[in-house]
Amino acid sequence: MSGVESQKPVTFNSHTIDFSNNRSSLLSLMDTEKLEQQHPIHLRIQTHREIISEQDVEFNSPRISGSEGTMFQTMQNPCPESPWTLSPLSTPSSSLIYHCIASLHRHEGNIYAIAASKGLVFTGSNSTRIRVWKQPDCIDRGYLKASSGEVRAILTYSNMLFSSHKDNKIRIWNFTVSERFKSKKVGTLPRKTSFLMFPKSNNTTKHKDSVACMAYYHSEGLLYTGSYDKTVKAWRVSDRKCVDSFLAHEDNINAILVNQDDGCLFTCSSDGSVKIWRRVYTEDSHTLTMTLKFQPSPVNTLALSSSFNHCFLYSGSSDGMINFWEKERLCYRFNHGGFLQGHRFAVLCLATVGNLIFSGSEDTTIRVWRKEEGSCYHECLTVLDGHRGPVRCLAACLEMEKVVMGFLVYSASLDQTFKVWRIKVLPDENMCLDYSSDQRESRGKVREYDMSPVLSPSWVEKKLQGSHFNY
Repeated sequence: MSGVESQKPVTFNSHTIDFSNNRSSLLSLMDTEKLEQQHPIHLRIQTHREIISEQDVEFNSPRISGSEGTMFQTMQNPCPESPWTLSPLSTPSSSLIYHCIASLHRHEGNIYAIAASKGLVFTGSNSTRIRVWKQPDCIDRGYLKASSGEVRAILTYSNMLFSSHKDNKIRIWNFTVSERFKSKKVGTLPRKTSFLMFPKSNNTTKHKDSVACMAYYHSEGLLYTGSYDKTVKAWRVSDRKCVDSFLAHEDNINAILVNQDDGCLFTCSSDGSVKIWRRVYTEDSHTLTMTLKFQPSPVNTLALSSSFNHCFLYSGSSDGMINFWEKERLCYRFNHGGFLQGHRFAVLCLATVGNLIFSGSEDTTIRVWRKEEGSCYHECLTVLDGHRGPVRCLAACLEMEKVVMGFLVYSASLDQTFKVWRIKVLPDENMCLDYSSDQRESRGKVREYDMSPVLSPSWVEKKLQGSHFNY
């Protein structure tokens, strides 16, 4: 066809990227994905509607939890045939538009961690290289190379980057953003010491298993690390010293967060609990203040959303639920506000920007939720279904060019793809109206999923075998 140039894939090491006509951006889907979309593979799963017709079973609507007067409803996608089907939504939300602007396929291994900072995106995998990409179109800017691979967690703050590796150590990097990306490793935790002076220091402070998550408390310069060895360690970055270490859970620690406003620490675990810790400044230690436990299945991920004196904690678990808690204004107590129901299988990752919550699941989808200001009301705006495997990690940020243009969401899946989504939320006049209780009730009556969330199949299988399963 005239006016259309032929496209050729460009290869960077083990990555293959397809460019669109705009040279600065990537195709939303790979050529191989296009072929698969023409002939999609549908895994036949009996739907809940069929089960009802056969067994005449009646299911109750989702419960409403929280204090009196707290209102919570869910909004779900109408009855997909299979969680692995790649068909688009039949009735997309009128308040949101999105499209996938880039898709990268890794020929070797999966991406386990994503971080976005200062116009750059960092991805960690089982390689020794942490790849660096330019936002939003994922132009290759280079890499940071360590002596150990399998990067399970990445965290950025200002010009610092922290990464956890297979050797159970944490690397600290400094980087600069200019015409050329430059980086330098400035330290390792635990720090290297002289064998003659401190022969056992590394053995006492080093994690004994994989470091799965990290959180950084900005004002105190403390880095928190959570590990599959069930412990949390607090590191003072200035002198790279471990100032506290404590047994936090009865099973693997999967996620850790710190509230920058008050220093509260949140941890979640495969033991099914979420815990809140407070730092004891006089002793440089931490004490448990609350245990939030509402499900027997593993809690895989956490996210925190703070705005206008409101603070919400979200947790995603292997039963497909996203529980949320609201912080009381005058104390550190969190009250259960409800749950977001929609994912079929385990929720593996969460990210928040403003009043939007992004959730990635083992059912291959990413859901975009919006919380109404000043209330516990949540609605699902849309479902991003471009991946073909469990969505392992997410990162989200504002897209700005003098003014806020929208949102950028970066997702990595166990189908070995890395995708970039551009999302724009349209003004919703209805969100500004003051609804009466009757109007709210009618507004909340939305179609429910035809199949209730179930425990992660892979986790259940491993549990029956008596072993742990970690993505």
